[in-house]
Amino acid sequence: MAAHIFQTDGMIGLYRGLSASILRQMTYSTTRFGVYEELKDLFTTSVRSPSLPTLIAMASTSGLLGGIAGNPADVLNVRMQHDAALPPSERRNYKNAVEGLGRMAREEGVKTLWKGVWPNSARAVLMTASQLASYDSFKRMLLEKTSMQDDLRTHFTASFMAGFVATTVCSPVDVIKTRIMSAKESAGMMQCLSGIFQREGVGWMFRGWVPSFIRLGPHTVATFLFLEQHKKMYRHLKGLGE
Repeated sequence: MAAHIFQTDGMIGLYRGLSASILRQMTYSTTRFGVYEELKDLFTTSVRSPSLPTLIAMASTSGLLGGIAGNPADVLNVRMQHDAALPPSERRNYKNAVEGLGRMAREEGVKTLWKGVWPNSARAVLMTASQLASYDSFKRMLLEKTSMQDDLRTHFTASFMAGFVATTVCSPVDVIKTRIMSAKESAGMMQCLSGIFQREGVGWMFRGWVPSFIRLGPHTVATFLFLEQHKKMYRHLKGLGE
């Protein structure tokens, strides 16, 4: 796929949908990380940290809100990236995120911005629970069960394992979400799911796992490495304890 995009659209084709992807991160990621950290602070005391089930519940709530907030940009992102796989006559050719959202609302109605919101939110719940909750759990386990310290090595190891878990958990929902959002006809989640099972059996559930991990693994590692450093900087600036 990457070779095909490079041959037909050049290097710029590999970055198709970049503005939509940035907008998605500004809405989806900001919401889920912000809500999760606030909830974690609320349930953390000087003598007790949230248990794994509590972390999963907090992450699921954060993911749901993030999925709803980021859905318009996510629909646009899927469409802009999927354009390269379509014949030239069928491409939407959105210029950027702002122009794309405006055209979607004008040409197809505002409700199009919320196309696939529930499978997308379900994916956001699974992603946030498997990514954030697993990262905190892996980090706690490494600090308690090994001689590792709260440093970059521990953050890298925990985030790599969290990326593996998140990719595996979210793979089936990613397939459904992409099929629904890129479809020209309106189809419900159950209708889409039934059609996939009839055409492809159970193999569809982990279709594209390797490219998903190649994308999500480094993304998860980079996200938590930067997040940990930003938290340390914030605590230092505010004069808070580690």
